[in-house]
Amino acid sequence: MVDGPVVVVRGEAFREVPPELARFQVTATARDKDRQATLARLAERAEAVRTLIDSYGAAIERRESGQLQVYPEVKRASERVVAYHGSVSTTVTVTDFTVLGELMLRLADRDQTQIAGPWWELRPGSPVHREARRAAIGEAVDRAREYADALGARVTALVQLADAGTDQPRPMMMVGSAQSYRAKGAMDSVPELDLDPQPQSIQASVEARFTISEPTVLAEPGD
Repeated sequence: MVDGPVVVVRGEAFREVPPELARFQVTATARDKDRQATLARLAERAEAVRTLIDSYGAAIERRESGQLQVYPEVKRASERVVAYHGSVSTTVTVTDFTVLGELMLRLADRDQTQIAGPWWELRPGSPVHREARRAAIGEAVDRAREYADALGARVTALVQLADAGTDQPRPMMMVGSAQSYRAKGAMDSVPELDLDPQPQSIQASVEARFTISEPTVLAEPGD
């Protein structure tokens, strides 16, 4: 049982903060009439991609192999194989955004290589989530005190505090339209590309119940 009047309030906080990570995907492909030749080319191109990525050292937080596909291309209305296709994808997580554009274009400059991204995000344990939750709680406390003050009362105790929503970032979006770069042959030189990190939206929401002292002023309708 809760003794005395109770006020129920909602506290919210919204923040836009710079991203902490950028992810992109690079896919190497190969095609040849001979299966072994296809596999050899695919392995060679995948290794070249890994070597280039690893050359950026501490700027790369993680390199993860993704889907590997090798399949035959058959002639229509028959089972005769006319070629073999192969592809392997790698997801790259970058923390140094100053080298991001350069790395992506250097990878795109490689033969039979496709780049997609970047996707911006925060780390799952980023302190900005905690800061947003604290701010939401602070707003709930302030709101409860405002209500109590309007009634000539004061907040006496917290009865309950619970999440009323989420504190997850909104879905990541790529800057502008979908960005995809496909190498069509060697370029004379890799152009410079500056990518603008997209701010990440953080929202926290809580509901709180407080007991207050007996009101000494009754709020008039419409106040």
